[in-house]
Amino acid sequence: MMARVLGCLYTTDSGSLTASELAERLQVSPASISKAITFLESQDLVRRERDQRRRERYVVDDDLWYQAMIRSARANDQFIETARQGVAVLGRGTPAATRLENAARFLDFVSEGLIRAAEQGREVLYSRTETNQDGTATPRSDHA
Repeated sequence: MMARVLGCLYTTDSGSLTASELAERLQVSPASISKAITFLESQDLVRRERDQRRRERYVVDDDLWYQAMIRSARANDQFIETARQGVAVLGRGTPAATRLENAARFLDFVSEGLIRAAEQGREVLYSRTETNQDGTATPRSDHA
């Protein structure tokens, strides 16, 4: 259901729908929509906004992907810090301390790479595309 809701939101021109619109389009119960939205929000893949009529709308946009990647990379920071403290507690050179240090170094390296890639990829998210007559998309500079 989560994939169906996310797919439905991404394939609307506005990138946003209300719960009742989602339920109608997907022909499912409002409870199913609520559960899916709760999960998607917890993963930072959708966000809630209020429209002019004070209804909640569920929104997807390009920045959500960037923000989710940054949060994912930063979520490792707590483990990295705790692992490095554990090395000191266990004593450098012990097998357990070596495992913790290796895990911390690995996650630190991967997180830094993910952040760099997300920042570079953000340019892709914000570059506009034009649809060709054959249906393929071609990137275009916003300054064109």
